[in-house]
Amino acid sequence: MSAAVPVSPADSGQTAIPKARKNHLSAGFFKFVLCRFLLIIPTVFILVTVVFFVMRATGDPISAAMGGRLTQAELQKRIHAAGYDRPLIVQYWEYLKGLLHGDLGTTLTDNQPVVNILLHYGAATLELAILALIVALIVGIGLGRVAARHRDHAADAGIRCFAILCYATPVFFLGLVLKLVFSVLLDWLPSSGRASLVSELKFSNLNDPTGLYIVDAIQLGDMSVLLDVLKHAILPALALGLLTAGVFVRLVRTNVISTFNTGYIEAARSRGVSEKRLMKKHAWKPSLIPIITVMGMQVAMLLAGAVLTETTFEWKGLGFMLSNYLKARDFVAVQGIVILIALIVSVVNFIVDVVSALVDPRVRY
Repeated sequence: MSAAVPVSPADSGQTAIPKARKNHLSAGFFKFVLCRFLLIIPTVFILVTVVFFVMRATGDPISAAMGGRLTQAELQKRIHAAGYDRPLIVQYWEYLKGLLHGDLGTTLTDNQPVVNILLHYGAATLELAILALIVALIVGIGLGRVAARHRDHAADAGIRCFAILCYATPVFFLGLVLKLVFSVLLDWLPSSGRASLVSELKFSNLNDPTGLYIVDAIQLGDMSVLLDVLKHAILPALALGLLTAGVFVRLVRTNVISTFNTGYIEAARSRGVSEKRLMKKHAWKPSLIPIITVMGMQVAMLLAGAVLTETTFEWKGLGFMLSNYLKARDFVAVQGIVILIALIVSVVNFIVDVVSALVDPRVRY
């Protein structure tokens, strides 16, 4: 009796059952996410260590903040009460233990918990950063696409010059120019603050304010307050957003042009696909990958620029308070604000890495 010969589905007339599609979110992806997440810990730890010892390089914080305003006996009494006369390594260990329990210390100039400062003023900086990023994306991506479509023409040259000016102009100088034009000469927009006094008084009636004035104005349901908040936000958001928009314009233009020169675009063009469709359906999405990657670094630039922007427009956020605490040499408050900014930048870069890995699987390897 002869052995049975296996018959393939094709020979038997049956339809072959396709193999199960490999899951897009593979084990390699989750390993990549875990590694990137764990990198946040040493990054923040190194920065905390550097900030702590640099702040102590000129002596103890109390002498730096209060020196000249207290007698020597009172100064030494405060230094001893705060523990700043102990060995530096002991102070460092105590500071790390406080961080693990969410204690960032107390400000020296106004005797407030640093955590309360971060919670109260952090919302203002977050709101400004979000608005500036919206401006940067709209202006940067929009003009970058136009420049790429009209490569080496007058529109392209003009947009490139605009991008260089945006990137090269100091944010405080751009803020002063915007204030001079739109607040002083034209009198269209307010020159400082986050809202008028009337709106601030209305916000005080809210039971659970978020600190994000746009959200709080929506909670109030008062359109006049919302318009007032938006009018105050336009100039600071423009000044900070245009700084980043200059980077996005050049990045979008370069990557779209580079994608246009790839083989599959040439093949689509040879089949008679219009340039508009090539841009919209074929070249645009691949060119977004480098933009997503760079966005994490631009968030760091936004937060750095927020210090000068908030000072220029008296926008009372973390940047404004950081400037004041630096002038007062309140190193305890400065440490807390810098650590929070470092944590935000680390988390944003982690999110950007994850999004980049989802968009382009090659990032994981």
